[in-house]
Amino acid sequence: MSSRPTIADLARAAGVSVATVDRVLNGRHPVREETARRVYDAAKAIGYHAVGLLRQRVFEDLPQYRLGFLLQKPQQAFYQTVAKEMENATLALTSARVIPQIDFVANSTPAGITEKLKAMAARNQAIAFVAPDYPAVTTAVEELRERGIPTFSLLSDFASGVREGYIGLNNQKVGRTAAWMIARAAKRPGKVAAFIGSHRFLGHELREIAFRSYFREKAPEFEVLDTMVNLDTAEITHEATLDLLKRHPDLLGFYVCGGGMEGAISAIREEGLVGKLLVVVNELTPDSRAALADEAVIMAVATPVQTLARETINLMIGAIDRGTAGVPGQTILPFDIFLPENI
Repeated sequence: MSSRPTIADLARAAGVSVATVDRVLNGRHPVREETARRVYDAAKAIGYHAVGLLRQRVFEDLPQYRLGFLLQKPQQAFYQTVAKEMENATLALTSARVIPQIDFVANSTPAGITEKLKAMAARNQAIAFVAPDYPAVTTAVEELRERGIPTFSLLSDFASGVREGYIGLNNQKVGRTAAWMIARAAKRPGKVAAFIGSHRFLGHELREIAFRSYFREKAPEFEVLDTMVNLDTAEITHEATLDLLKRHPDLLGFYVCGGGMEGAISAIREEGLVGKLLVVVNELTPDSRAALADEAVIMAVATPVQTLARETINLMIGAIDRGTAGVPGQTILPFDIFLPENI
C-alpha cells in the first residue's frame, strides 16, 4: 500500500466495491448505514485522506454538538495525550456529530484563563477545562452557567457548587497511595518531601494533604519536609530537586503531586541517584516510563485518559440536552498504578 491510501485501498479494507465507496463519499445513491459505517471505520484505520468528508456523510443526520476543551501546558506530553484522546473520542462517537475545539493555556493566570473561556464560549455549547481554583474562574463559570453553557472541571476541581461536574481521580486516595508506597518501600524511616504545582490547584493540594495525612496517621516515624511549589515546570523542579538533595543528603524520597516530574527525573540522573531514592510521580508519559524502566522512579499513578475523554464528552452532551443540573456532580475515575515490573 502506498503512503497515501487510494480509494481502491479503502474499498479492499472495508470489504466493499470501489463504486460503494464512491457512493458513500459523494452521496450519489443511498447506502446501508452498516456499510457506510464500515467504510468510515476502514478509512480511519488506514489513514484515508478524506476521512473527514466520510464522517460528514455517514453522520450528517445525527445531532451536532460543539464542545470546547481548555487544557494546560501545551508542551507537556500528558496534556498532548489528553488532547489526542478527546479528538479520538469525538471521532468514535456514533450517536452524534461532535465538533471539538481544543486549546491550551500557557499562562495559568486568572486573566489568561478567563480570556480563553470567553473566546470558547462564543463557539461552543459546553466547555470542559483544567484550571486552578481562582475566584475569577468561579465568576467566569457563573457567567457561563447563566448563559446556559455548562462547564466541567477536569483532573482538578474548581468552582465547587457552580460548575456542572468534576471528572477525574479521587485525589485524596492518590496522595495516600503515594505515601503508602514510599513508606512500604523504605528500608528505614527518614525524610520525605513533596512538590506541588500550585496551592490553587485543588487536585495537587488534596494529594499533598493526603500524603502528609498518611504519614501522620500510619508512619509518624518519617519526617515530612516542607512542601515545595514548582509551578508544574520541569526547569523549576530540576533546580528545586538539586537544592533539596543538597540541603538533605539523607533524603529517602519524594512525591511530585502535579507536573514537572521531568525535572526531578533529570536531577536524579544528574546526581547519580538512580535506584537510591523512592520517587513517585503522576501520569505515564515517555519520561516516566523510561524512569520506571531504570528505577529512577518507583511508581507512577496514572489517569485513564481514554475513559476520561469518553466520560467527559458524554456528560457534556447530556448537560446540553437536559440543561444544567440542580446539583453539581462528580465522576470519579479509577486510577492506574505503574511499577517498574508492569510497564
